[in-house]
Amino acid sequence: MWSIIWAAAAICWLCASVVLCDGVSSGQRRGEASAEGLRGVDASDPQYLVYQIRQMEVVLAEDTPLSANLHTERHVREKQMLLQRLDKKEGVRNEHHPRHRLLEALRGFLVYAETQQTELNRLKGLYSHVSKKQKSLLEREVKYSQKFTKIFHLLERNQQVCSEIVRSGMEFYEIEQQEFDEHIRSMKAAGRAPERVSVSQALKHFVRDWAASGANERDAAFPCILKTLKELFPTSDAALQEVKVLLPGAGLGRLGHEVAKLAGFQVTNNEWSAYQNLAYRFLTTHPHNLPNTSTLHPFIASWSHHRTTADMLRPVSFPDAPLNPQSVLLVEGDFTTAFRDAEYTASFDAVVTHFFIDTARNLMSYLDTITRVLKPGGHWVNFGPLLYGSAPFVQLSLDEIIAVAEGTGFEFLDLEAMMPLKGDDKCRLEEVTLPGKRVYGVEAIYGFDERALTRNAYQAQFWVAKMRG
Repeated sequence: MWSIIWAAAAICWLCASVVLCDGVSSGQRRGEASAEGLRGVDASDPQYLVYQIRQMEVVLAEDTPLSANLHTERHVREKQMLLQRLDKKEGVRNEHHPRHRLLEALRGFLVYAETQQTELNRLKGLYSHVSKKQKSLLEREVKYSQKFTKIFHLLERNQQVCSEIVRSGMEFYEIEQQEFDEHIRSMKAAGRAPERVSVSQALKHFVRDWAASGANERDAAFPCILKTLKELFPTSDAALQEVKVLLPGAGLGRLGHEVAKLAGFQVTNNEWSAYQNLAYRFLTTHPHNLPNTSTLHPFIASWSHHRTTADMLRPVSFPDAPLNPQSVLLVEGDFTTAFRDAEYTASFDAVVTHFFIDTARNLMSYLDTITRVLKPGGHWVNFGPLLYGSAPFVQLSLDEIIAVAEGTGFEFLDLEAMMPLKGDDKCRLEEVTLPGKRVYGVEAIYGFDERALTRNAYQAQFWVAKMRG
């Protein structure tokens, strides 16, 4: 892992050219650096990276291999199991095979700018139907055609991040260039176009999970979930061992990392999407796990609902907080199959489903899995809407979900009696959604872009259900 260091000897070595050393204590060194002095820094030195300069303060980071990020026993074991699942010899090799899906996601990121440019060219073609007189007005007043040029250049900037995602992904998953090239050729020969929307959505998830501008969405749900976990598992309980929490549908993992910051929790994230997983692996490698070291223009893929063109084109820096890759384990794969092994049976103290249960092809399979992995007396914490997709096997209303969960062995807890959530500025509960049922409504925004002229808001359903022992 790249770790921030203040190495007295190294800093003093740099003193001659860039830093005036003074006040050394406890191996720590700070100094003032002038713009003239910075020209003396050897940028090719592989040991150090000038990470940030704030008010003329130079911070150095030590370079270590990417693989060193994830060296805990459970990370090493899960990596071995993941590579086994990705092996071409495992299972039936078709478009549903995890290796095929991974290669397709890599291809999507590799040609991001190219596929987005195709869409941009389509929009330019539509503009050609505007009359000369109308174009003259548009160009004179708003320089409309310049948007195409600006977006073209910003696509190239986004491609730099996408290319880094590909590089880090190939390294993490141990994909050889020859295999990747062969996959690309075979997909082209089959006339299969690379995915465009999934890549764009993955880039937007950097905003939702790891940018300061996504805080308004996170703040609608995270405080309720975190406070609930702290109340369910107080650290003051001397008999309490490390609490094991599973978060399926984790996306880019921010909620899991916030849970991991609480004392006494061991967190396992789960995500099926290869696009999201590639983005997360990118985040957990240096220097991308250091605050605000990467920048994207995530809103240029859509031309709708922008207040200003500047809002549409604006950059977003991420991550807004440092990541500790060792604090969270990511288990990749479908929630209903990734935890089938006996070792996962009755192994978790809590399952947290955040904006997740309505993604199910079969909600009953989700419920079966939650029931199987929870320990007797374990807790299911849910926060999210019921926005079903186009072809789920069952689409249960809220009262039906409650009835089925109770029939499975869950008891819904009275949150207002358990803790004073109502009136908490950071967790705003509405009245119970159904009379007599311990399920609470919380307004939750979902939309990635806080400056857009539209808002998607759900009456998210928040509950805590305890598995009977």
